[in-house]
Formats: sequence, C-alpha cells, structure tokens
Amino acid sequence: MPSLRSYSVFVSHAWRYGGDYDRMVDLLNAAPNFVWRNLSVPKAKPLETSTDAELTDELKDQMRTAHVVLILGGIYVSYSKWIQKEIDLATSYWTTAKPIVGVRPWGSTNVPAAVNANADTIVGWNTSSVVQAIRAHSL
Repeated sequence: MPSLRSYSVFVSHAWRYGGDYDRMVDLLNAAPNFVWRNLSVPKAKPLETSTDAELTDELKDQMRTAHVVLILGGIYVSYSKWIQKEIDLATSYWTTAKPIVGVRPWGSTNVPAAVNANADTIVGWNTSSVVQAIRAHSL
C-alpha cells in the first residue's frame, strides 16, 4: 500500500466545551487509512501569552501550516470571541485562505451563522464525512 498523505488540521473549539473537541480528536485518531497531525491548542497545553495580541500571534503560528481548519459547530461558537478570531485568521491572514470545514453538532441540523458564512463545506458529525471533507478541501 502506498504511504498515506498526512493532513495538518487545526481544530477550533471552546475549552469550556472540551468534550466535543475530545470526541473529534478520538474520531480522527480512529479513522481508518487517515493520518493527521493535530495543530490545535488543547486545554491541557495552553499557549503561554499574556495579551490578546500575543494570543492572536500564537494562534497564527499554530495555524500557519494547517491544510484545513475544522470548526466544531456547537452553539458556543456564537459566543466565543476566540473561535471567531480563528475563523477570521483562517479566512484573511494568508494570501490563500485556509479551507474551513464546519461540523454540525451531533444530532442537530443547525449550524451557527459564523460557521455557515465562512465554511467551505459543512458536514455531519461522522468519521467518513469529516475525513472526506478534510481530504477534499486541504491545501
């Protein structure tokens, strides 16, 4: 079997709702024939910054090599300035915008407006849909 491409993925999430992030990481880790590198910032390993500007710069650096940005579309997206900042970075910082894959919350048909407005595609919360979207939209 030929070697698989490794995808660099930034998973945007709200630490307050870390369960969704953990489930997505588990889903991607268990996906068959899928190799990925997690570029996101888990709660257990926060970026060491003291100002919003420093945090923004650190997020830019984390996202710089991402092939795709995955936005978990929970309702908390509407209330998180940092998820909105990550969306803004993905869509405007680089000369080529980072593709955004929105993931509908488990069991829901609704996606926050910020995700609807900026995602290149929106998929359901299941392994094949998420992995296929990452492969299709990665730089």
